[in-house]
Amino acid sequence: MGECFDCAECQESLYGQKYTLKDSKPHCLKCFERLFCSNCEACQKLIDCTSKDLSYNDRHWHAECFVCTACSRALAARPFANKDDNPMCVECYSDRYSSECHACLKPIRPGCKKMEHKGNSWHEDCFACNSCLQPIGTSSFLVKDGKNYCLPCFEKHFSKQCVQCKKPIMTEGVSYLDRPWHKECFVCCTCEQQLAGQRFTSRDDSTFCLDCFCSIFFQKCANCDSPVGSLKSSNYICFEQRQWHVDCFTCTRCSESLVGKGFLTCKDDILCSECSQTA
Repeated sequence: MGECFDCAECQESLYGQKYTLKDSKPHCLKCFERLFCSNCEACQKLIDCTSKDLSYNDRHWHAECFVCTACSRALAARPFANKDDNPMCVECYSDRYSSECHACLKPIRPGCKKMEHKGNSWHEDCFACNSCLQPIGTSSFLVKDGKNYCLPCFEKHFSKQCVQCKKPIMTEGVSYLDRPWHKECFVCCTCEQQLAGQRFTSRDDSTFCLDCFCSIFFQKCANCDSPVGSLKSSNYICFEQRQWHVDCFTCTRCSESLVGKGFLTCKDDILCSECSQTA
């Protein structure tokens, strides 16, 4: 006996009839359409086995029904966009919904690469340096008066030049006496400590931290040999061309403070009254 060839759903013989396969199982056309075919989104009629089924986002159309909802142009063989579940040709979508290029003022069509910055949009080729006109792409850039510039052009036209290293100041800078420095270039000329954010002074066009300035230009305490009369403190005692910190002005022998008291000198020593009697 020959092998049976029946519809997998209704078991009717398929000999001499048209059929189709689903998961390797044969189905008569009536069962296949009832079980597996969809209704067209446009005309709501069944998309039967003899019709071409176009699907998008789990929705189905006859090929002839898949048209732009704005101009009715056939979309079966052309790019399209989707707006609120309505298919549209690229031209209609662009005219109604696409962003406008900030440079050429033309719509940025779906599928085109779009560059965005602070709420504005550009075609990729239109997003260019205002000076050299080269596309910026994903490279770094800066904005001046609403116009975009690549870094080399911005440096050339707008950046201040550091007094110290002569290079453009692109990020943090310091201004002193109307002259610009990089933050890292504005340093003490002696110890090279950065001066931004701290007290400093200058002399003969050179900048100094307070410690270096005092160490170089102030007299030393006759007792501890540290600078006295510094910019940090003006309290000191002066006697016979020698100077002392207030705390350092003590008897050489007993270390008693001599501030406000009588004292005598013996060569380089200063002595309280009691110690001077035994000198």
